[in-house]
Amino acid sequence: MTLTEPTIDLDVRHLSGTIGAEIRGLDVRQLDAETVAAIRQVWLERRVVFFPGQHLDPAEHLAFARHFGEPTEGHPVVPGVPGNPELFEIDYSATGNLYATYGDVASYERGIAWHTDVTFVKRPPLGSILRAVTVPDHGGDTLFADQVAAFAGLSPALQGFLADLTAIHDGTRQFQGILDHVGEGRWEGQGFTALEPVEHPVVRTHPETGERALFVNPGFTARIKELTLNESDALLAYLYAHSVRPEHTVRYHWGAGDIGFWDNRVTQHAVTGDFGDAPRVIQRVTLRGDEPR
Repeated sequence: MTLTEPTIDLDVRHLSGTIGAEIRGLDVRQLDAETVAAIRQVWLERRVVFFPGQHLDPAEHLAFARHFGEPTEGHPVVPGVPGNPELFEIDYSATGNLYATYGDVASYERGIAWHTDVTFVKRPPLGSILRAVTVPDHGGDTLFADQVAAFAGLSPALQGFLADLTAIHDGTRQFQGILDHVGEGRWEGQGFTALEPVEHPVVRTHPETGERALFVNPGFTARIKELTLNESDALLAYLYAHSVRPEHTVRYHWGAGDIGFWDNRVTQHAVTGDFGDAPRVIQRVTLRGDEPR
């Protein structure tokens, strides 16, 4: 990977060996082009960056996101916050927006497993920006896994085998019930009434850095096209376990008002389900991506 050296100094604090960084000392409401470029370089290198204690409102959240790409719908199936379709609010509590509206099809358990966002569409998101609105005093951390490091950690022989494979991604199990309820989904301005499986390479090449990364996840990858079902299940089980080994991950404990921005093309993430009945409300803005290659 070749990255241009930043032209300004940022207060960057690495959070693990390969993934995660906090960027301190910035008010993200006031960013010039040079600072945005420096942030992007850190983000590309560290996969996920955090900005503690920003306390943005929804308009400021969207304005920050637009420095780095084009916001699309907050989610292809779940409607956004009323009046703000680009904002997807994540609250799985019994009194929260998802459970209250959709019942068991939006259960707490379905929201915490390892996944890469929205890989069940042809052009999954470039990245996402989370804003911590309400956080529990204890628990509720998010874990992120570096899929470039995971791929690099495989043997050359397995890397070569995986490079020629195709994965089928499907969001039906997680979201068909909600789609049936709302009647129509929307992604990149286009409406749809059914979730159709899509194909992506098992190993994708990052369009900005040229790095290769694993691009399968237990949330939405259904099978590997070129293998029998038994072979596919066995290989995916190994890759899922390998891709989230501790040395590939970072864990972040949110504070109210924190901002987290991850590269969805080369990461997985999961929420620790250890906060019980404590309130946890997060809002997300998603950036338009490209077709994995």
